[in-house]
Amino acid sequence: MKIFVVSDTHGKTDKFIQFAKALGKPDLIIHLGDYVDDSFEIERQMNIDTIRVKGNCDFGCKGVNEEEILNINGKKIFLTHGNKYNVKYDLFSLSYKAKEEGADVVLFGHTHTPTIEEYGGILFMNPGSPTIPRDMSKKSFGILEIQERIIPKIIEI
Repeated sequence: MKIFVVSDTHGKTDKFIQFAKALGKPDLIIHLGDYVDDSFEIERQMNIDTIRVKGNCDFGCKGVNEEEILNINGKKIFLTHGNKYNVKYDLFSLSYKAKEEGADVVLFGHTHTPTIEEYGGILFMNPGSPTIPRDMSKKSFGILEIQERIIPKIIEI
């Protein structure tokens, strides 16, 4: 299964959608919050099922959870924006929650900085931001391929 992972779009989806369409259709899109309303536009224009969680800038988003757990091809994936776990400082709190949930993979945003890291036997991935990158990073999103193995990639736009 091929999944596009995006976060922190902050009201600007055009370049992401244009770039993502050029890569071909994924099986699923995951939006990790901060302007989660953008995820509905992405879903409409890409015509791909989109799973979403809300972030700290998503006020009043009814019907959208702050966290989700997915089971895909025998892998447990924990979705969160990350602000509740102080991810701007380290992954300690988030890793504790991931272990509590029995997650194989954690997808999070909030920092606007792309990250792929294994911590305590769990894969952590932050796709960065396709609109407002930070810490000298470039505009980006992620691709997560889940078969027998999990293959994460950061894609620069």
